[in-house]
Amino acid sequence: MQRKEFTMKVKSETIMILPDESLIKQFEDYYSSFALPEDYRAFLKKYNGVIPETQVFNFHDYEYVVERFLCLLEHPIEDYENGVYDIPVIITQLDARLQDGWNEDETKYKIIPIAALFAGNFLCLDYRTSDTPSIAIWFHEESDEFNPCLVKIADSFSEFIEMLY
Repeated sequence: MQRKEFTMKVKSETIMILPDESLIKQFEDYYSSFALPEDYRAFLKKYNGVIPETQVFNFHDYEYVVERFLCLLEHPIEDYENGVYDIPVIITQLDARLQDGWNEDETKYKIIPIAALFAGNFLCLDYRTSDTPSIAIWFHEESDEFNPCLVKIADSFSEFIEMLY
């Protein structure tokens, strides 16, 4: 499979320390039952935590703004300013609001936030129906514990990136 090469306008000074494969694998082992898609892995390794300049996308006659892509950091607690954008930190904050139903045996997440959107919403990888995730908007005001409110907007991360302007 050919690796997707991303080129987009970004605020390069906002790119955080790039994760290596072992940090990505550690995240997958602890938080997800699935591997991150190759296109998103490649993005993380090039643009970890970046603020995009092309940050707007349309969906169903609404404009949405990506404030910042989330990151994977080795030591998020030591880097408080950027650590608040660490994917595991966000997962810990949202916790049960990312879980679709209660299952005491389920300790991993099928909804993985990957970008902060304007107004407290998040862009997520959604693995609930397949081990190849779709991209969805998670709505914070409509999501409750064990009842997340998500709307699918793209079939893949690469497709989503093409939506940005």
